[in-house]
Amino acid sequence: MSKNGKTVLCGANAYEMKYYFNEQFNGIPDSVKDELHILCVLFTEEVGGVFTIAFEEDGSVVLETNADDDDIYYDEVSSGLMVAEVRRRRQELFESLQLYYRIFILKEDIGEALAQDRE
Repeated sequence: MSKNGKTVLCGANAYEMKYYFNEQFNGIPDSVKDELHILCVLFTEEVGGVFTIAFEEDGSVVLETNADDDDIYYDEVSSGLMVAEVRRRRQELFESLQLYYRIFILKEDIGEALAQDRE
């Protein structure tokens, strides 16, 4: 699933009480899929709205949250702080996902991808 030039990895929707995982990424280990599932669902339970984890065209991981216009319970400031906290606490996970995307989706050379990550 693509959205604004980004490829959505997964997401949760508090309004529909649903979780989505892009089957294009079924090669990701089950333990990581489970962690992503828990992360997305807990995020939307805490903040509400819709939360997605996506890849930019270069493989960068993007965390996005938004809400319906009429959602009076959604707090944009709190959701922004929560995104920053998730990014900080799960930095290794997101770095690993970025490397996975660059190697298995973009078909970059593993040696080059690892060398760029060290820079």
